[in-house]
Amino acid sequence: MLYDNHGRVINYLRIAVTDRCNLRCHYCMPEEGIKYVDRSNLLTFEELERVVTIFSRLGIDKIRITGGEPFLRKGINDFLESIVAIGRVKSTHITTNGTLTHDKVGELKNLGVSSVNLSLDSLDPSRFFEITRRDNFDRVMTTLAELIEYEIPTKINMVVMNRHNIDDILPMIELTKHNEISVRFLEEMPFNGSGEHDDLSTWNHIHILDYIKSNHPGLRKINDGPNSTSSNYQVPGYVGNIGVIASFSRTFCGTCNRLRLTPIGLLKTCLYDDGVFNIRDLIRQGATDADLSHTLIEALSHRAKDGYEAEQKRSIIRVSESMATIGG
Repeated sequence: MLYDNHGRVINYLRIAVTDRCNLRCHYCMPEEGIKYVDRSNLLTFEELERVVTIFSRLGIDKIRITGGEPFLRKGINDFLESIVAIGRVKSTHITTNGTLTHDKVGELKNLGVSSVNLSLDSLDPSRFFEITRRDNFDRVMTTLAELIEYEIPTKINMVVMNRHNIDDILPMIELTKHNEISVRFLEEMPFNGSGEHDDLSTWNHIHILDYIKSNHPGLRKINDGPNSTSSNYQVPGYVGNIGVIASFSRTFCGTCNRLRLTPIGLLKTCLYDDGVFNIRDLIRQGATDADLSHTLIEALSHRAKDGYEAEQKRSIIRVSESMATIGG
């Protein structure tokens, strides 16, 4: 098992396979997009499979594939199949915006994908367009319907944004009335690719939960499970559940079990750090499996205790990168 210097077990790796995205959600990147990295600078699927194999020997047994939008990268399904087949990996998960997966859900089921997180910030087509700057609402809703039909465990991630989608909170909760899904409400974070943002504390996890309780006074707390980033609840009589994630307030750092690997190979031990080493460079310089294992273990021995400490240790303190570049 892997441990960091604070005694936390580390068993979860999030891999961003691309920084490219076909949406332009304003909490993630500017309208004109971001400067994408050259494809030659991306970790190849072969390199990624090697990393997962090495890390799994150390105790990483949960993998999440993210982007950008992961289904923009050619060969992603073959890569998913190879990751699922690694013996020590117990579960493989995907985070997607759903725009390219509406006709691929059955294949994901056959591949053995454990669950899907679907990014969906509004159930209103016009608000969806305003937030994403793209007209893909129908495709995303078809993907959601397919995920439910194929009974793939599904979580909807909705970033709560003042003046943009507050009116969507209650309709989102209604999705859990007859569907065994989880809807999670996330605090907005500063990773929008510009470094400029509104006051992100307006709709924090406390405000979000108070708003929900004012409309569902019977809301009951349910078990969060180990290492959960969300505080979870259920409306009595509803099949699914909801969660609130304090992604900006960072209240769950004490049980954090995850690492992040960016598309260009930066290993991040915290969402808010700016990378602790580049595993792509080590691989291409001829590092052995033992070298990579040692480097990871050494990095975990200096891990920040929480997101605030990680942010303070950044070489550039002000967060300005896009979430697409670090694995949303």
